[in-house]
Amino acid sequence: MFDTTKSHHLLAQVPLTVSPFLSLPIAVTLPYTYRSVPATLPPSIIPDNGDGKPKYVTSTSGHSAHPEDIINSCRALQDHLQKSAEAAQKAVRDWERDVKERDLAEKRRLAPGWLDRQEKILEPTKVPIKQGSGHDLLDGQPSAVISAPAMSPTREGEELDRAFGGLGLK
Repeated sequence: MFDTTKSHHLLAQVPLTVSPFLSLPIAVTLPYTYRSVPATLPPSIIPDNGDGKPKYVTSTSGHSAHPEDIINSCRALQDHLQKSAEAAQKAVRDWERDVKERDLAEKRRLAPGWLDRQEKILEPTKVPIKQGSGHDLLDGQPSAVISAPAMSPTREGEELDRAFGGLGLK
């Protein structure tokens, strides 16, 4: 082993010079409140929830969490918002489809068979009238009654004519 009390024989031959620009270190005086560092670290003051992740992000309200927990909760919120938006869009699409179906059902109720056939022009058919009735267009009565196969007169029109009178020319 190397003895630290003896100097090396080559270093002993080099003369020492003292430089005025170099000051030798002086001993540091320790304050009276000095305590030495303990050999072991004290237990952490950061609360631990038992899963091995210390909760070192603390809010002003006193709630603390680990950054991974915060990121996970943000992702869960983002997923929830995305699912809510998709559900809302689906509800709007379903509502629009229902409105179209109700509109189509109303059109089919007013003109049954009109939307279900390829031909879209209704041709009126003439109903034969009794000979010798003598009614003319000038009298306010048509000489031939025209009816469409898909549209038949209803009793509501007859009731309106009885209540308010006919629209015949006088």
